[in-house]
Amino acid sequence: MLVLLLCAVLGEYIQPGAITQSVQSLRPRLERTYKDAPNNFLAQLLITFFRIGTLAMALCLCLCADDAFTLTAFAALCGVVFVVLAVKMLCDLFVDYTFMVSRRFMPLYEHYANIFTITTCVLYPCLLVMLRVGSTTGSRWVLGIVAVLFLLMWLYRSSGTYINSPIAILYYILYIVTLEVLPIGGILYLSMQTLALI
Repeated sequence: MLVLLLCAVLGEYIQPGAITQSVQSLRPRLERTYKDAPNNFLAQLLITFFRIGTLAMALCLCLCADDAFTLTAFAALCGVVFVVLAVKMLCDLFVDYTFMVSRRFMPLYEHYANIFTITTCVLYPCLLVMLRVGSTTGSRWVLGIVAVLFLLMWLYRSSGTYINSPIAILYYILYIVTLEVLPIGGILYLSMQTLALI
């Protein structure tokens, strides 16, 4: 957990506003754009490590039995989260290429990254408490609440981009189910299968 915190702090130090301005992106008039500040690859890499590691730690606490946490299980779940998110990004790019929504895709992807950062920043202190308490049931409730919070924020930010006609509502629902809900289910399923093999 200390390494994850160090990644987040270093990412914010190298690129000021990389995390703090993510919260401001929820307000339309204060959207963060990468044109305002140079995008630092190292900072983004560190923040990506923070996101993946935080989510993997939450999955470990939820799916592993009490006092059954191992570094191998954590590393395996980090790999699962990374693979699913990489496949999701490739699918997003395919949708962008197929439907030619490039003008909307990049701002939407920035919103997604910002909301993912906010969610993991909320999840991190919850994980510290859960590590102290050591309750698998409590961890599952916390992860469920944070997942619902993430989806609600994402629905709020993306609906204005996609919904511009009645027929677009159907496409938007298909998008949410296939490229947002399905990856979450995929992460949970693959995590359980991976832990069963370890």
